[in-house]
Amino acid sequence: MPNQEQAELRMLVARLRNEHEDFDIAINAMITVGCDQLRVQRMKKKKLAIKDRLTDLEDQIIPDIIA
Repeated sequence: MPNQEQAELRMLVARLRNEHEDFDIAINAMITVGCDQLRVQRMKKKKLAIKDRLTDLEDQIIPDIIA
């Protein structure tokens, strides 16, 4: 994988990690305030989608090595 492409993927991973953390903070705040459970579930679903995307991108950056 070319260095430029790998650098772009790493930047995207960093942005998604920040977004994932922001969702986590928002979800905890919503639970503390007593927000509607449906909204909390939707936020958790979005957070999970971000985590799945992160996993896919990290796999592209560091491929599995069969030993």
